[in-house]
Amino acid sequence: MSDPESHAFENVDKSKILRAGVRGRCPECCEGALFEGFLKFASECQACGYDYHKNDIADGPAVFVILAASILVVPFALAFQIKVDAPVWLTLLVFIPAIIFVCLILLRPFRGLMFAMQVMNNAAPAEYDDDDED
Repeated sequence: MSDPESHAFENVDKSKILRAGVRGRCPECCEGALFEGFLKFASECQACGYDYHKNDIADGPAVFVILAASILVVPFALAFQIKVDAPVWLTLLVFIPAIIFVCLILLRPFRGLMFAMQVMNNAAPAEYDDDDED
């Protein structure tokens, strides 16, 4: 028999849930705030009471944000270095803050998106039985 909670989002527009995550809203009701601070998740939704501690997205969003920021900024840094023939320290002085800025802009929406995806797909950590040892 299947878990009834695993089909909770079967008849719901999944794009609405994902948009709520990107906007920093609760993926359950799409209304309550997902974040308490800039990147810290609230303990629960103020609108529907959904417990945010059930889900843990760990470092997944940071990995994707670093990759996306590098794809966006590094080509410009390379073109700048080749065209202007600037000293390396100048290129680093200009483009390291640019990468940090892009990461800060993208991190919150990516955290919300990955949290919403985890809730929508009912993802949970793997559980292992210690009884099956050989």
